[in-house]
Amino acid sequence: MKWSIKIGRFAGIDVYMHFTFILLISWVALIHWRQGQSVGAAVAGVIFILTVFLCVVLHEFGHALTARRYGIKTRDILLLPIGGVARLERLPSAPLQELWVALAGPAVNVVIALALFIWLRLTASLAPLEALTLTAGPFLERIMAVNLFLVMFNMIPAFPMDGGRVLRAVLATQKNYARATQIAASIGQGIAVLFGFLGLFYNPFLLFIAFFVWIGAAQEASMAQLTSAIGGIPVENAMITDFKTLHRDDALERAVALTLAGSQKDFPVVNNGDIEGILTQQDLLKAIAEPERHPSVSSALQKHFVTVDSLDMLETAFARLQDCQCHTLAVTRDDKLVGLITMDNLGEYMRIQSASRN
Repeated sequence: MKWSIKIGRFAGIDVYMHFTFILLISWVALIHWRQGQSVGAAVAGVIFILTVFLCVVLHEFGHALTARRYGIKTRDILLLPIGGVARLERLPSAPLQELWVALAGPAVNVVIALALFIWLRLTASLAPLEALTLTAGPFLERIMAVNLFLVMFNMIPAFPMDGGRVLRAVLATQKNYARATQIAASIGQGIAVLFGFLGLFYNPFLLFIAFFVWIGAAQEASMAQLTSAIGGIPVENAMITDFKTLHRDDALERAVALTLAGSQKDFPVVNNGDIEGILTQQDLLKAIAEPERHPSVSSALQKHFVTVDSLDMLETAFARLQDCQCHTLAVTRDDKLVGLITMDNLGEYMRIQSASRN
């Protein structure tokens, strides 16, 4: 994953840390060092923030493992300075499934907070909550307070928080999925406006949250509309069937000529009907920009590529395009190349479908 470091694999799920997370750790260390004027204070601050994000990882595993019960795989979990993201391969197909998957994350934080509360009561070390700050107070009680905050924050009924997904799941029991998403997104954007208004007068940090919620709601609504538009449609209905191919022994100049002659960006490399790789436009440009010209296509093609079967549904192709972050998928039937699918022609197909319905 770009700009991310893999920190481990747990329960069959890869966990990544975005490089900006290091900036957060450095900032926390600096804040604690300035207050405590010692290396020990800085180390204590780093341990605290790492423990908080351990709770965030457990929160995301709550989502991932619950989704696994419904046959939904998790691509990976990514740690960001603003929290964690469990990337599911697909959304739950039933409203109740989405409800339980959404609630599983906050439930993990409730369990952590409850366990810490019981321990603090048993050891008579529970301090008044008003005496706590991010940098001062008993360590375990601060972790308990953070977990309670995570529950309250994540249950705000707005995307991309868990509360937005809970709201959509409840609405989807009475309405179709796209309509439920639209209503939940509108409510979320209303909350974003409220946060933005309060941020202007009270806490500027609320402006950041408002922006985060507004964008998340808009993206979720767009994604739901897209999924609804392409749901149940096989890839063969939308794939490109008029395309050019290359042979591994072709000169790169042929790929350049085909690029200039048409609108095709990526070219399948085939041999006797079998696809051997993909020559992407990015790899082509990189190859011809090098001082030493490569003699043939074989020197620049990608041998590891993603395919989709022509009888698969368009939502499967869309998910794979997102996952591989590539422009083109090869469409196969009985392991033979029969077409191409791209984000561009997916968009064109949706526009044509919309015009036909109108």
